[in-house]
Amino acid sequence: MVLIPAYNEEATIKPLIKSVLQQQPDQLIVVNDASSDNTASILQTMSHEHSFCIIENNNNQGKARCLWHGFEQAIKEKFDVVITMDGDGQHRAEDIPLLLQNHQDNSNDLVIGARERNLKTQPLGRFLANRFANFWISWAAGYGVADSQSGFRAYPVKLLKKLVKLKNSEGFVFESEVIIEAAWQGHFTSVVTIPTIYHKNRRASHFQPWQDIKKITKMVAGRLVITGFNLKDLWAAMTNRPPEKY
Repeated sequence: MVLIPAYNEEATIKPLIKSVLQQQPDQLIVVNDASSDNTASILQTMSHEHSFCIIENNNNQGKARCLWHGFEQAIKEKFDVVITMDGDGQHRAEDIPLLLQNHQDNSNDLVIGARERNLKTQPLGRFLANRFANFWISWAAGYGVADSQSGFRAYPVKLLKKLVKLKNSEGFVFESEVIIEAAWQGHFTSVVTIPTIYHKNRRASHFQPWQDIKKITKMVAGRLVITGFNLKDLWAAMTNRPPEKY
């Protein structure tokens, strides 16, 4: 299953859906999170010509809840893996096979499409916020995590079944907390390198670097309290140590 949460994506959602369908997924679900632009009408028009599922939220519920609408359906319909993509066009559908291949090679892992990180390809605020988040999440997870804020991922459904308690995790916090909880459940991350893409006509990011990083840091702090601020895990974060899978 390919799952795309969408909020005010009128500039990018149409070409994204077309490119995803070219990859012939077993199912494509787009969750329209009560968009205030033309996203809903674009989706409805496209649904007459292409086969995919639309979930309409009557009110804005945030990215985490949008993802869980799709996750619950994937669990119910007994899918093996869910590929998540952002609706703003920064993820390429042609990279889906790379994530699927990694999933086949590492079926226990949460696969992350890690973007190339440098100041030439990313705004300074996003660059610093991501570096900051990666450090804290790596400490709590116990190993070096690459691009913890990437929404381009392959979730094994067997992992999702263990994460139901995170259904109420807030907004972008979920995508960080899931990495930590997965590690605590014995599921680590594998990485596929993908390009960093920011379309000129895309809408402003829904991710607020300092506000959302503050929320993420608060969540991570709570996790670190549970682990007793393990110095071994701190060293793993500082040295970007890979996970000890075996």
